[in-house]
Amino acid sequence: MEMLGYETMQSFEQAINRAIGTCTTLGISVLENFQQCTREIGGEQVPDYKLSRFACYLVAMNGDPRKASVAQAQVYFARLADAARQFIQSAQDVERVQIRDEISDRERGLSSTAKKAGVADYALFQNAGYRGMYNVDLFRLKEMKGLQDTSRSLLDFMGKRELAGNLFRITETEARLKNEGIQGQRPAEHVAHEVGRKVRNVMIQNGGTRPELLPLASDIKNVRKGLKRTAKELKKLDKPRKKK
Repeated sequence: MEMLGYETMQSFEQAINRAIGTCTTLGISVLENFQQCTREIGGEQVPDYKLSRFACYLVAMNGDPRKASVAQAQVYFARLADAARQFIQSAQDVERVQIRDEISDRERGLSSTAKKAGVADYALFQNAGYRGMYNVDLFRLKEMKGLQDTSRSLLDFMGKRELAGNLFRITETEARLKNEGIQGQRPAEHVAHEVGRKVRNVMIQNGGTRPELLPLASDIKNVRKGLKRTAKELKKLDKPRKKK
């Protein structure tokens, strides 16, 4: 904890929880990488974690890069793992995996809520949200951004900020449908479009760039593969060397 510049266990556990979430998303054993334990500080037994090298890597990548020690740890682990160098360009790629998984969960929730609200054509409803946020239909948006395989989800190629914006849009659309008791295809589409428009305005105000102009990021599938290969590489380093 102290080595990464965290002064309290509470702040450190936020990075730990994000790292555990990434492990869960990748289907990698949490118990093998994060072992709960205790240690003595000032004569008191306090909860702590015994981390594998891969767990340390994830915690560093999910940590606050403004802390010099976190930034140094990120560089160290990125250099240590060949798979990380090949597939993962930055700590933001690690966060993309977790946000993308959260979006999948929220989309399932929104789909269920929309159905209860009387949405018969979910594709039109979904497209209304994209139109609000991007000013164009989803298919046209894929063309504008230069996505080669238009059968793929654009979400798999979005950067961290754009993914976070869409997660917020989806979450707030579901909340509006529920809280306002919206019923019917057209009213639900109106809500989706309106929420998307508000998210668009906030992103432009904060970042100065229209969402449709944000560049594509690396394929999330390759990032997942890179993380899994990194886990295997670092696990090898964790094994004790055999004496000759």
